[in-house]
Amino acid sequence: MRPRLGGLGLGLVFGVVLAWSGMTSPQVVREALLFERSYLFLFFASAVLVASVGLALLRRLRARALLVDAPIGWRPERPARRHIIGSLLFGIGWGICDSCPGPIATQVGQGIAWGLFTLAGVLLGVYAFLRREQPETEPATDRLPARVPGLSYGSAVGAQP
Repeated sequence: MRPRLGGLGLGLVFGVVLAWSGMTSPQVVREALLFERSYLFLFFASAVLVASVGLALLRRLRARALLVDAPIGWRPERPARRHIIGSLLFGIGWGICDSCPGPIATQVGQGIAWGLFTLAGVLLGVYAFLRREQPETEPATDRLPARVPGLSYGSAVGAQP
């Protein structure tokens, strides 16, 4: 129960930061994608910098994750074809709907009705991916598999499945 409450808390903080920063606004995203304003790119760059420094420090200190009591670590993974295709699909979807999954959840949480259409598209894409990855011999079920074959969940050292 503790990991779920921790995840809920982190998700709420993330949603508040997205809303506060303006990332739920299609106008902010559109201006960045059209290279009219650098705000979004500077925001992302600062997040990457903070995360990189923070993760390097945690790894150097051999820290353990708070929510699952596992060592913090990872092994680098070489980019594969699925990474390139996934990033292209992500970028195309982002350009079409002026949003990505984090802001979509925040938009829905804020009661922005048109966020439901984008959320429906994301859910349809996830469903299509899972159907494609499901072996032909297994009957389709309504339950999502615990792990999807061929999908990288990262290589966190000590991570629980």
